[in-house]
Amino acid sequence: MDASADYRAGFRTQREEVTNERLPVDGAFPDWLAGDLVGNGPGAFEAGDTRLRHWFDPLAMLRRFRIEDGTVTYANRFVRSRDYEFAERGGVRTPFPGTPPDRPVWTRIRQVLGGTFPDNPVIGVQRFGDTVAAVTESPTALTVDLDTLETTGRTDLTAGLESDLTLAHVHYDADEEAFFNLGVSYGRETTYTLFRRPAAGGAPTPLTRLRFDGAPYVHSFALTDRYAVVTVNAFGLDAARLLRGAVTRETFLDAFRPLDAPTRFVVVDRATGDHVTTVRAPPAFVYHHANAYERDDAVVVDLVAFDDERAVTGLALSNLRSDDPDLPAGDLRRYTLPLSGGDAASERLHRGPVEFPTIDYRSVNGERHRYVYLVETDGDSSLPTDVTKVDVEAGTVRRWRESGTHPGEALFVPAPNQTAEDDGVLLSVVLDPGADRSDLVCLDAGSLRELGRARLPHRLPYGFHGQFYGPSAPGRSAN
Repeated sequence: MDASADYRAGFRTQREEVTNERLPVDGAFPDWLAGDLVGNGPGAFEAGDTRLRHWFDPLAMLRRFRIEDGTVTYANRFVRSRDYEFAERGGVRTPFPGTPPDRPVWTRIRQVLGGTFPDNPVIGVQRFGDTVAAVTESPTALTVDLDTLETTGRTDLTAGLESDLTLAHVHYDADEEAFFNLGVSYGRETTYTLFRRPAAGGAPTPLTRLRFDGAPYVHSFALTDRYAVVTVNAFGLDAARLLRGAVTRETFLDAFRPLDAPTRFVVVDRATGDHVTTVRAPPAFVYHHANAYERDDAVVVDLVAFDDERAVTGLALSNLRSDDPDLPAGDLRRYTLPLSGGDAASERLHRGPVEFPTIDYRSVNGERHRYVYLVETDGDSSLPTDVTKVDVEAGTVRRWRESGTHPGEALFVPAPNQTAEDDGVLLSVVLDPGADRSDLVCLDAGSLRELGRARLPHRLPYGFHGQFYGPSAPGRSAN
């Protein structure tokens, strides 16, 4: 199979950088749509002569689409992290999830013992007041100029916290003008600190510290009007093997394993930090939550759940690039958590493989929702083939598909004077390997009818997460 014309194009380096190029548009973007879509994801899959091994390892590249009066202006740029600068000189600076550092053994030992984490911010973006930063699971965010995408500075996200790093998936509460997030500390036990930070930036306020034996992995969490729900995976790290990896060159990927524990949903009062309850469920692995809300004496959580640790280990690039990839398949599932504790009730809302769940975040995050937007994979590809809309009340499904292409995370932007939960548009960066190009596609969120597309001058590697910042969604458009 020709790798230039199939899904493996999504796992190939793109070195070209563009600054403020106006894109040709087919069809039309709505006149009311105005703002910046800022996405993050892989740019380079090599560091010098070292081939990176896992999908979470590549060097971060931001991509920005400025939409105004039906026009789209595009820019893309590598984030100039210390990891990027070291890679430009020929190697891997810090322990990446699947690739060990190209450093002497004593340097690797010092990094592990000292808690040195990558500063390659490849997962998403966060806004602090008027400043936008690229983020990952790290103590460090790298700020950027949205006009040029130049890297402008570094921010210590753990200042004021007893934490080694913070999560990349942050919740925004528009009424409180505050962000909620989790800090993570590793040691003899693993501690997750729920904290609140003003939306404009500034000192965090720790709310509670949750302690667990071993090293269970948490990637994101859910927020309702009253509660934070921390989903503690039944999978995590063999800490001894990770420490030993400083000598043996084993990585996070090598140390990832099942834990002798169920999935646990820890429900915390988001105002006081008081522990409300812990609810158990059979072992599963969760990256992303769609939403959570309160119903009677329970909390309902919709998320994408995988069966086992292959959700992590199966994202090795050798597997994703293979002719017959063994793709981990996540389902959209609903868990109902009784506030009295005990066991969760679970039902499958939509069979996968699906990922990257999004909602009308501004309007319904933390409240009852009707629609979840996903990307779905059908066939032999490692990458999604459909944008899928699930009506979780009616149980119906709509799909948008274009043969031979691979849509990315679909972000919802509400229309002015929004009249329904799906009154707005979805924005998705779609990879077209046959054309060796990517497009920004705008879909009507109600019907999934294509409204317009802007054609990029090149192909982007398949991305992870983004945000749309505009008048109708100033703070955050997705978890």
